[in-house]
Amino acid sequence: MTASPSQSVCPRCGAEVIETIAVSPVAGVWELRQCERCLYTWRTTEPARRSERDAYPEAFRLTEADMQHAEEIPRVPPLVER
Repeated sequence: MTASPSQSVCPRCGAEVIETIAVSPVAGVWELRQCERCLYTWRTTEPARRSERDAYPEAFRLTEADMQHAEEIPRVPPLVER
């Protein structure tokens, strides 16, 4: 699925490749969207500061340079069997 035109930009990084990854069990209540570039995920019911690029806090926005220089996320180690 893809996002509707009104929600087609990632609030965090500004990418235009957004995927709808889940929908509410009650039709039309909410959708869960995810940016394919930075993996930011949000519901369509989130307030503007979490779901719209213009209202997303500047301090938390990502640029292409931020993503290229980000440290790798460490893998979760396997569970220790007892």
